[in-house]
Amino acid sequence: MKFTKFHSLGNDFLIVDQDEVTELSDIDDLARKICERHTGVGADGLLLISIKDKAWGRVGFRIFNADGSEAEISGNGLRCAAAYLYAQQKIETRRVLFQTTAGDRECELIEKQENVFSVKIEMGVPRLSSKEIPFDDGTFHDRLIDYPLMINRKVYPVTVVSMGNPHCAVFVDRFPARIEWHQIGGEIESHPFFPNRTNIEFIRVHNREEIEVLFWERGVGETLSSGSGSCGAAVASILKNYTGRKVWVRTSMGVVLVEWPGDEEKVYQTGPAEVAFVGSFLFK
Repeated sequence: MKFTKFHSLGNDFLIVDQDEVTELSDIDDLARKICERHTGVGADGLLLISIKDKAWGRVGFRIFNADGSEAEISGNGLRCAAAYLYAQQKIETRRVLFQTTAGDRECELIEKQENVFSVKIEMGVPRLSSKEIPFDDGTFHDRLIDYPLMINRKVYPVTVVSMGNPHCAVFVDRFPARIEWHQIGGEIESHPFFPNRTNIEFIRVHNREEIEVLFWERGVGETLSSGSGSCGAAVASILKNYTGRKVWVRTSMGVVLVEWPGDEEKVYQTGPAEVAFVGSFLFK
């Protein structure tokens, strides 16, 4: 099975054409094995793409986390998949319309420098109600801002949104020790109030234009960056009036730009995607 490895600021994905796995019924098992960093290729996720219309850039998109679970969407994954299509010249346009389980998402190539692609992606309108996220404590919430979530007998005020997948934002004055935020992230990910589990962002606000984020991804654990997580963190910062509607999100390996023009409008993100290598994987 042929694959291409891309990463966006260290958040890495293995990209496979759907035709390569048409005879496989156990895609989640493939994802677990190929993403394993010691016995497989190693990645945060597996992307399956299928070209529906080469001329118009319509492409099917599925993403599987490293633990084999299928996610709704991934901002960095979309950017890497778009860069793959541009690099392989599999489409005839600078715009790609990905068909995901969270809805259609448009991507646009901004520029290319050697193996690095700058791509702007549309992440949809954030969903803010508890039913849409989903978040279930037995009560309907129109918005979840500074919700008192109890973890290990300590209350964390969290802001929860959906970017097509659930995100829980924890604002801090300083980042806790790595072992501590890993523990908190794991506890929040599987908290019973999140029926589909959740992604977690630990956020430090630098000023009205810039935030810094650590990411704990559902089904993966710590990641060096996250596209949808950066959007979720920026939206949470805007909802709490910590920032304006144009936010630079600083990750462990670089910066992405998130723009949310208005509450009922779509979120856009611009950032890099880079090819790592091409290879073949023997799946048994």
